[in-house]
Amino acid sequence: MVGYDPEARCVSTLEAAAAGSAAGLVNRLLVCPLDVVKIRFQLQIEELSSRNPLAKYHGILQAAQRILREEGLFAFWKGHVPAQFLSVGYGAVQFMVFESLTKLVHNVTSYSARGSFVHFVCGGLAACTATVAVQPVDTLRTRFAAQGEPKIYPSLRHAVVTMYQTEGLWTFYRGLTPTIIAVFPYAGLQFSFYNIFQQFSEWVIPAERKEAGNVKNLVCGSCAGIISKTLTYPFDLFKKRLQVGGFEQARAAFGQVRTYRGLLDCVRQIMREEGPGGLFKGLSPSLLKAAVSTGLIFFWYEMFCSLLCALKSTDITKRRS
Repeated sequence: MVGYDPEARCVSTLEAAAAGSAAGLVNRLLVCPLDVVKIRFQLQIEELSSRNPLAKYHGILQAAQRILREEGLFAFWKGHVPAQFLSVGYGAVQFMVFESLTKLVHNVTSYSARGSFVHFVCGGLAACTATVAVQPVDTLRTRFAAQGEPKIYPSLRHAVVTMYQTEGLWTFYRGLTPTIIAVFPYAGLQFSFYNIFQQFSEWVIPAERKEAGNVKNLVCGSCAGIISKTLTYPFDLFKKRLQVGGFEQARAAFGQVRTYRGLLDCVRQIMREEGPGGLFKGLSPSLLKAAVSTGLIFFWYEMFCSLLCALKSTDITKRRS
């Protein structure tokens, strides 16, 4: 169902956008707590270890317990409103562009729209388009998830106005460079490996067990998410560090803070102060989130597309009768 298939096509481009939005909305609601923990890990300068007395967080369970104790249950959904705008908008643009590009490949080239390489390129381009469209919301989401108590931004409107007045329009696009650099291979690998795992599962799973398709979509998506996230993770960390630039006062309660002049300066400072391991801070919750998030996003997208196809089929049957 993911990608243009001339032999089994019943979802239009706009319907793909609607399915992508719905998948993003449900998925974000479920994985937001993991995202908050991941962002806290990524922004911590100190080593993520219980051996470091200055480290505020040093493990997933410990971080979750501390956030719950100090900030309450709803802290796991900090920045949830901008995060939902992000997920809904990103899902709509990404799947709409992906479906359009794979259809274009089928119509104007000799390449198969179901090929893994085509899915890699189209998935990467679709993600880049979606990233540019929703980057301001992503920056807002990161700042809300990163701030402690007392809050610097009590509301989304206050955050937008304050950031624009004090830091200018470009602040909403902080971290865009590493994001674009990372999102093309990350999303490309997601779509490509999902396609590979789907083809492999069709070869392995007997025809009489095809009813397990929903579970298969979830497993294939989870595996694709783990592989793609591991290969591109450092760029996600760079993005988060750059997005909270100019926001240092809200980070004081979490430990040391740093100011970066750009992507290269960010890389140099992390390597010098935190070592190569610093490039993978927060990898464990990030992999857990990637497995859950990517698995669920493909799972929900396929399910919503199937639902739309079933509704259209039912409507056609009624008209004929």
